Amino acid sequence: MRIVFAGTPEFAAEHLKALLDSPYEIVAVYTQPDRPAGRGQKLMPSAVKQLAVAHDIPVFQPPTLRNAEAQAELAALKPDLMVVVAYGLILPQVVLDIPRLGCINSHASLLPRWRGAAPIQRAVEAGDAESGVTVMRMEAGLDTGPMLLKVVTPISAEDTGGSLHDRLAEMGPPAVVQTIAGLADGSLQGEVQDDALATYAHKLNKDEARIDWSRPAVELERLIRAFNPWPVCHSTLDGESVKVLAANLSTGKGAPGEILSASKDGLVVACGDQALSLTRLQLPGGKPLNFSDLFNSRREKFASGKVLGQ
Repeated sequence: MRIVFAGTPEFAAEHLKALLDSPYEIVAVYTQPDRPAGRGQKLMPSAVKQLAVAHDIPVFQPPTLRNAEAQAELAALKPDLMVVVAYGLILPQVVLDIPRLGCINSHASLLPRWRGAAPIQRAVEAGDAESGVTVMRMEAGLDTGPMLLKVVTPISAEDTGGSLHDRLAEMGPPAVVQTIAGLADGSLQGEVQDDALATYAHKLNKDEARIDWSRPAVELERLIRAFNPWPVCHSTLDGESVKVLAANLSTGKGAPGEILSASKDGLVVACGDQALSLTRLQLPGGKPLNFSDLFNSRREKFASGKVLGQ
């Protein structure tokens, strides 16, 4: 089994690790071009590239797979199968047709729920009871292909986008290895998705992480968990940005964003419906701190009656 792997972030690298430990031959890795990162904006290789280089696997980084040269390059590898995980490039039909057994994708949702770029965070934000990984056979559409294998995990009331990501990154790789074995012996048949049940997981952006205190507290609590560790929900207080990393539902009434009380247990802020107790914050130039620590040193900053988000 000659496999070409295509992926970019850490979630994909976990899958590549599992394949490197499997009986299958990884003949090449495709990943996004190096991107500027960090304060120095130096070009940084993806997590997948770093792993591939460490194992002496050839790495290809075409900016697109829509031109004939890139397609011929892939065809020359004579792959039996292409495994795609959070790659970041659209694969045209001509590319999907190159591997003998086609292309499969490990997607971090229970399809057809949450097709698209940010399924993990959208599941937490929406209050879904469960999530998981779906391994599917790829088609030209976005996450529309027949489902080959699913693994499921409950979403707890404490889960963040980060904790759910890490759990799915552990569950997905063995599911892919199991799927490949099923394709190799012909035991796996795909289940067609019901498009009527599909939802779209829009890409995350920093603008939607700005807290609108007029929204119900229950929605904001889920949003804060979903957007931790990125892009991190935030508001303003005294003209300064405040990042909100954790919060619990609370009681009380006031104008949206109004500080109702502050104690070592949290900063209680009025929302459009009910209130939130903010329990972990990050102030400008500081590190993330539990509110009990901020309350001891900056009590005057969090006086009742002040309003966040103005």
